Amino acid sequence: MTGLPVIRTGGYPRTVTSATTGSTEKLDLRVDRSSPVPLYYQLARQLESAIEHGALGPGSLLGNEIELAGRLGLSRPTVRQAIQSLVDKGLLVRRRGVGTQVVHSQVKRPLELSSLYDDLVAAGQQPTTQVLLSEIRPASAGVAAALGLAEGAEVHLFERLRLTHGQPVAFLSNYVPAGLLDLDTERLEATGLYRMMRNAGITLHSAHQTVGARIAAPEEAERLGEPEGAALLTMQRTAYDDTGRAVEYGSHVYRASRYSFDFQLLVRT
Repeated sequence: MTGLPVIRTGGYPRTVTSATTGSTEKLDLRVDRSSPVPLYYQLARQLESAIEHGALGPGSLLGNEIELAGRLGLSRPTVRQAIQSLVDKGLLVRRRGVGTQVVHSQVKRPLELSSLYDDLVAAGQQPTTQVLLSEIRPASAGVAAALGLAEGAEVHLFERLRLTHGQPVAFLSNYVPAGLLDLDTERLEATGLYRMMRNAGITLHSAHQTVGARIAAPEEAERLGEPEGAALLTMQRTAYDDTGRAVEYGSHVYRASRYSFDFQLLVRT
């Protein structure tokens, strides 16, 4: 059984096979029967974590509910409830004649000044980028106001499709003052914008960001692999360097089925 993922429940190891290359890491999942946390939720959270961190990659098979329940020593309704919660999140899909299969992981991004590319790399999501547009153009009134420029000043607009495991996650439109960076297509596809800024000696300090939501237009839905009318998350951000200069304005849309913002709230004293 060497090389197969191992699930532990109540201290007894049980093996779960996987059909996908890259998902053969050992999964040390444990169910604490003395905990007040429901068993289905314990199982669901640990499976979700394995998906998020790539231990169960897209295409991995969990086996059917009866097999999984037997291997874990849990009741079938408990396993069914855990699996259904991940199906509802879009992480798993039930395929007739195949079993329960991993579709993809949802990107959970912290609300801090970081780039999507860096967050995906840190989460083991293997990001890739397709540059759809890269050109110099006059700044519109809105873009000029965001960047603190005169209307009509030259800005570099580049539009990118960001993917993980070959599946679209976000469509990114970014504007930077012309001449700020060498933004050729090859570099834009190889790394993230903020990495390029850091390499150019630009120190990012702060940003103003607005998060919203809306439904996908037909072109957006096709581009992101979502049905028309699907929910999208939106974000507008203006980033500033340590001198207070605006160095980037971004307007991004994300697949709500694959992306969420993660943040912590503190009580003001």
